Amino acid sequence: MTEASDDAKDIEKLYEYGERLNEVKDKSENAEDYENIIKAVKSSSVKARQLAAQLIPRFFKYFPGLSVNAVDAHLDLCEAEELGIRVQAIRGLPLFCKDTPEYLSKIVDILAQLLAAALLPARPLKLLLVLDCFSSCSNDASLLGPSLTALFKHVESVDEQITDENLRERTLLFIRDKVFPLKAELLKPSEKMERHITDLIKRSLQDVTGAEFKMFMDFLKSLSMFGEKASPERIQELIEIIEGQADLDAQFNVTDGDHIDRLISCLFMALPFFERGASNSKFFNYLNKHLFPVFDKLPEERKVDLLKNLAEGSPYTSSQDCRQILPAKTMPRRKAEEMNFTYVECLLYAFHHLAHKAPNSTNSLCGYKIVTGQPSDRLGEDFSDQYKDFSERLNCVEDLSRATMRKLTQGLAEHNKALTAAVSDEAKATIRTQKQNAATGLRTCNNILAMTQPLQSKTPSFIGDKSINLSWKDAVKPSSTSSATTTGVKRPGAPDAHSGAGNSPSKKGRGGGSTQNQLSNRAFGGTVGYPKYFVPCATIYKTGEPKTSDNKLQKSQLRKCRGPKNFASSSYQLSQNYENTCGRKKNIRAPVASAYRSLIESGSLEIHRRL
Repeated sequence: MTEASDDAKDIEKLYEYGERLNEVKDKSENAEDYENIIKAVKSSSVKARQLAAQLIPRFFKYFPGLSVNAVDAHLDLCEAEELGIRVQAIRGLPLFCKDTPEYLSKIVDILAQLLAAALLPARPLKLLLVLDCFSSCSNDASLLGPSLTALFKHVESVDEQITDENLRERTLLFIRDKVFPLKAELLKPSEKMERHITDLIKRSLQDVTGAEFKMFMDFLKSLSMFGEKASPERIQELIEIIEGQADLDAQFNVTDGDHIDRLISCLFMALPFFERGASNSKFFNYLNKHLFPVFDKLPEERKVDLLKNLAEGSPYTSSQDCRQILPAKTMPRRKAEEMNFTYVECLLYAFHHLAHKAPNSTNSLCGYKIVTGQPSDRLGEDFSDQYKDFSERLNCVEDLSRATMRKLTQGLAEHNKALTAAVSDEAKATIRTQKQNAATGLRTCNNILAMTQPLQSKTPSFIGDKSINLSWKDAVKPSSTSSATTTGVKRPGAPDAHSGAGNSPSKKGRGGGSTQNQLSNRAFGGTVGYPKYFVPCATIYKTGEPKTSDNKLQKSQLRKCRGPKNFASSSYQLSQNYENTCGRKKNIRAPVASAYRSLIESGSLEIHRRL
């Protein structure tokens, strides 16, 4: 009973202290009342300590001489065992930030540590309180800067050892989920604060995981200083950050799998910045010096990633670097029974783009006779052996690619039949995956043939534009203005099985199957509007089967496509399947034209000879 009365007296006294401080104008005259409020932190009464947690931050700004004692006492309340006291004390922390900005960074530092504390019931509240602290100084860079610095201090781990990894992890999550999304409100003025947070991030990248590095880079890319209108210097700054993470100054060790993974991942991350004008010199020279000589020793799963990055980055290489890193051997030797077609596609693509900027470098490399008027042409020397060897490699690649295309084309027909016969969704999904892989293989072989054809000459032409769409990248959709709809106007080349140049019309001497497409264009009169009568100039057979009358498409079907009657009489099974998918019986002259053009260009039908 006595204890209860003592608690009541303590609470009553605290109310009296608070009322007097509210009423008096010059609150500094009542410093003794504020000292008594601070002393109430040691009270045994839970309610008295809760009331003290409300009063300490309320009058904190009026008593600078007692600030140290007040902050220490309030922090004790933040760590109280009783949940009610702890919640009330944490609620009062933003008041310190609003009334006394000089304590802002210290309060944010304290809240960041509280994020990692095992006080789960109060954690959502603590997140809101940190945000409240940030919002209280969002319009004052002199206040927000120190608070961000205090927060990022728990992420940096170079100069001092982080004793609580849980604190670092929770701080990173808070920065990602709560601070970064508010950049528009927090980073004002934008130029100054974006620079400040960029510097903080750069200091925090000394020891981060791959996922953490990607998170920071994604945020940096979203800042206006690195946006679409960013200067080349700003873009180069991002590349230098990525180069630092890739550790390009370190001695390479082929057994260091972590470094290899980090290097290739960073190179992939840098590709968009190469396209925006940043230099790839440091990356590519490192690859040329350290990785290419030990390429065969690299993990198999990383070889393809490395070569894909090489191919995609090669168009942005300087002429000087092209001379240094131009690959000497991009194809297997003659009589090779098999090869990795993706490797060859990547290396041929890189070869073309590098040679396009340093063409005379290929004279001594491949035996060409390219004249630029420079001493490096070396026209007086005999490189016939190099030309012979290079030509044999090209021929070997072309033979293997064509043979593989025949197999893949037959496989596609088998997949179509299997897909029709499949019952379960799982089986259909498996077959669709196989079809997709076969289609990708066809695109790869098409690209290889499109890139070997221009090299079959003593004075070759090197592809230096984006007419070749790499097989693993999405096809470039033609613009609406390029889609001709007028009779007699050719449509842009599509990324089919024989065009090779995914997003541009077929050009003479480029790409396997270009003759096939020219014949198909002539067979259909080169028209887009699909006229009533189609007079073929070639005999068309099923691909891969004997060229007999049983396998020949009936001329009447192409000569006059008047409806489903003639269409259904075809001996070609795919035509029947196409009719079945048309649904109801109707005039299908236009679909017939589209179907035959598609089947011819995809390799399912074969044009045998001109009539």
